[in-house]
Amino acid sequence: MQADMKSINMLQLEALVYLVEERSFSRAAKKMFLSQPSLTKHIRNLEDSLGAKVVNRASRAFTLTPEGRVVYDYARRILKLREEAVDRVMRVRETEEGDIRIAASTIPATYILPFALGEFRTKFPGIRAAVRAADSSEVIDTVLENGAEIGFIGKKPASSKLADEPLWRDRMVLAVPAEHPWARRKSVRVREIEKEPFVIREKGSGTREAFERCLAEAGGTDLSRFRVTAELGSSEAVKEAVIAGVGLSVISIYAIRREIASGILAALSIEGCPVERSFYVIYRRHFDLMAHHRIFLDFIRTHRPEMPKR
Repeated sequence: MQADMKSINMLQLEALVYLVEERSFSRAAKKMFLSQPSLTKHIRNLEDSLGAKVVNRASRAFTLTPEGRVVYDYARRILKLREEAVDRVMRVRETEEGDIRIAASTIPATYILPFALGEFRTKFPGIRAAVRAADSSEVIDTVLENGAEIGFIGKKPASSKLADEPLWRDRMVLAVPAEHPWARRKSVRVREIEKEPFVIREKGSGTREAFERCLAEAGGTDLSRFRVTAELGSSEAVKEAVIAGVGLSVISIYAIRREIASGILAALSIEGCPVERSFYVIYRRHFDLMAHHRIFLDFIRTHRPEMPKR
């Protein structure tokens, strides 16, 4: 008879080990919280799967067959490995060490998380974080597809598969070069911006979506009325384009704080269109958070980046 090893299960192996250790079907059944007929059935199913007898039942006392001794030896090792695996998993879940895969949209990845992670690292040196930057839509897809465990984005996700929490407020401003005629103004109207060369982020960007939403709510206009000179894939690229004179742009105040402080750029508010939003932390609802993930989330909830002044 050919052995069917795939049908052997842990209960059958446990039944054999308990039977040998207790030297009695009744005592082994009691140890496993089974009836004696159930334990006997597990032994019989094990023998059927192996295609060989494992127990000699010639008398009230029993002995293992040669095949039974082989199976018993491996069964003990398998059950021991299971115990070790459970113990290892429990230790991993409770340790304050581990790796965290993070995906973040441009502003958090470039201007907020580096400072937060620097502070976090001093408190929890055993927890390592790897950050991948992308636009908000790509971050959502990455977290959903398990390419990252935790994400940071500039818009509330629509997927019910994601848990989300608002973390930080962001204010977007119109960035203009220091030599621009508007540089000394505090605000500007949307109709004025439409006449100027304009640089925008790519579709899928939380910055772009927030600006488009603000335009629609403020005056029923959209980007088709703007003189778009470039569409770029990161806030750094947008900032450099504004500095180079390619056009003006709406950008997070976090992205240009150094340029404002050094007098390279000026930041203006847009009349009737206060472009504000929240950054969210996201993770899969059914993701089994381990200790180091919980530690990181607790820390990041209390981190408050300083909102730059214009």
